[in-house]
Amino acid sequence: MLKLIGAALVLLSGALFGYFQAGQLAARPRQLNDLIRALQRLETEIVYGFTPLPEALERIGAASPDPVGQLFRSAAAKLAESRGRPVHQIWQDTLSQGWRHTAMKPPEREALRQLGFTLGLSDREDQAKHLKLCMLQLEAEERLARDEQGKYERMWRSLGLLLGALVVILMY
Repeated sequence: MLKLIGAALVLLSGALFGYFQAGQLAARPRQLNDLIRALQRLETEIVYGFTPLPEALERIGAASPDPVGQLFRSAAAKLAESRGRPVHQIWQDTLSQGWRHTAMKPPEREALRQLGFTLGLSDREDQAKHLKLCMLQLEAEERLARDEQGKYERMWRSLGLLLGALVVILMY
């Protein structure tokens, strides 16, 4: 009876692992889409709203779903208490602390990191150009993420269950 319970737990854990990996693949394109929309809002706030950067980041963070919204809210909070630290340094710190809560990968992080070097430093038009460039890079990554999701999501679900079954077979 104890062996049967152990086998069921191993099988269940393998299946849960597969579903977790599939969930990460599904979350990445959704988060990228949320991030692109947030950057579009940021562009609107900067170019048309003449909104100061901390306030714009706070508004966008409140309007965006987590974990993307949390990145913007965290950056706004750190910017409000910056004590003279440069914006790009605050942006880098925010990305390094909040990135682990996302399903996004290093190319997206690099695009956002590069964006941080121009936020708050130049005129509105230049910032808009950099935001558009970042959005184009993220849109390309979103297409790749959707392709990846279509190819591998079902595979991970099956693979998790099959790996659990393999471990159960090897145990007996």
